[in-house]
Amino acid sequence: MTFGSLFRNQTRTVVKGHIFNLPNSLSILRILLIPWFIYYLDAGQTHIALIIMVVALLSDWFDGQMARWTNEVSDMGKILDPLADKLCLASVALYYLWKGELPVWFVVFVVFRDLVIFLGAAWIRHRHNVLTTSLWPGKWAVGFVSMMFISMVWPLPVFRQWPVKEFFMYLSAATLFYSFVEYCIRFYKIQKGAEFKA
Repeated sequence: MTFGSLFRNQTRTVVKGHIFNLPNSLSILRILLIPWFIYYLDAGQTHIALIIMVVALLSDWFDGQMARWTNEVSDMGKILDPLADKLCLASVALYYLWKGELPVWFVVFVVFRDLVIFLGAAWIRHRHNVLTTSLWPGKWAVGFVSMMFISMVWPLPVFRQWPVKEFFMYLSAATLFYSFVEYCIRFYKIQKGAEFKA
């Protein structure tokens, strides 16, 4: 039996409206790190920018795990976590578009997809009182996009000699599209009255 299983085996309680717990604070931290990451990246201090990115990625993993281990899964956390992901990805993608290092089609797709999913989730919440959660294909997509950004920030020779950025860009585009379809199907089913447990 592991330390984490001691918590996972307990009945999980969803705390409604609870904001200031550790998992939610980590999501808020990710949002607050965005301007600092952009600042140091644009200033050419890539090592500091990379450290900030690693901290953001670790906080993304820890906030979900902490919420499960400590039974602090909250409705606010289900909103903050994906919102922080979307803001981070969109901000960095727009920065690299501005610098001419990412194609327009990719950035437009990322922003459009996230906006549609966010508005769709808000509509479902308002119309059906269902708070949707993140899908695993979406989490994989975020991981692939993060790997692409790491290859762009980290000044390793291998990232310049081989098309690492392009590989993760097309891989993330495919998984982003797949997860977008999955979200649309989920929203459609809920809209049609299908039973759904968040």
